[in-house]
Amino acid sequence: MNKTSKLSRDGAVWGLVMVAPTIIGLLVLNIWPFIETIYMSFSKSKAFGTFEFNGLDNYIEMFQSTEFWKATWNSIYFCILTVPVGVFLALLVAVLLNAKLKGRTAFRAIFFLPMVVAPAAVAMVWKWIFNTEYGIINSILGHNIRWLTNPSIVLVTCAIVAIWSAIGYDAVLLLSGIQNISASLYEAASLDGASKVQQFFHITLPMVSPTLFVVLIMRLMASLKVYDLIYMMVDQSNPALTSAQSLMYLFYRESFVAGNKGYASAIVIWTVLLIGIVTLLQFAGQKKWVNYEV
Repeated sequence: MNKTSKLSRDGAVWGLVMVAPTIIGLLVLNIWPFIETIYMSFSKSKAFGTFEFNGLDNYIEMFQSTEFWKATWNSIYFCILTVPVGVFLALLVAVLLNAKLKGRTAFRAIFFLPMVVAPAAVAMVWKWIFNTEYGIINSILGHNIRWLTNPSIVLVTCAIVAIWSAIGYDAVLLLSGIQNISASLYEAASLDGASKVQQFFHITLPMVSPTLFVVLIMRLMASLKVYDLIYMMVDQSNPALTSAQSLMYLFYRESFVAGNKGYASAIVIWTVLLIGIVTLLQFAGQKKWVNYEV
């Protein structure tokens, strides 16, 4: 009995030793910075990196700012533009890649390629494509559409690039979920006379819904946190900047350009709360459409 207890205790010690690097990294790189951010959101930036506690002043200023609410709406609108269309196209691509087509392995690599390329490079290429004077899209259409300088469509333009960039990664995840569906279900449905469309809606869609739910959560978070794409495609001098500026872009400008880190921290906390609310709503609604039965 004592020997068994010693072995169990040794196993627990070794288990703690093995997970210690991950726990330390989580504390140092994630939890502690987040606690500091919360503290900074209630403080005012002073000289030499010091802070002075000022209570709710940052939040009061933030909620009274028209620019802040515009950035919040831009982030939500960007999410509305990218998530439904992006997830739908990713599911469509995943279904097509799962079909028995020649060269489908090469197509999978092609669709996944945008995720390997640096976001800055992707943004710069698309910026040339959408150029008003000599961009290839305007050359094809024969019109000088101001894709990146028109406040009405600048966020739509950025959303197109975001969907193109993420569709391959989401499709690969959904493809893995589709390939885990038992072939016997499709065989039984075929014997019963079900068409391919009926098989998709009654077998594929319900069975891939857990993976679809994960992809949806990931895409919602990424869309609400968008920064690098907008920063690269919309210049500081762009007249449409206000219509494209997201919460994370506003955070960058307030923190690293204006040096107002306390106010910027309040924006981060608001963004975290916004993501948390959206995620909780998704988890609350998953019972109605996500099928975990095998």
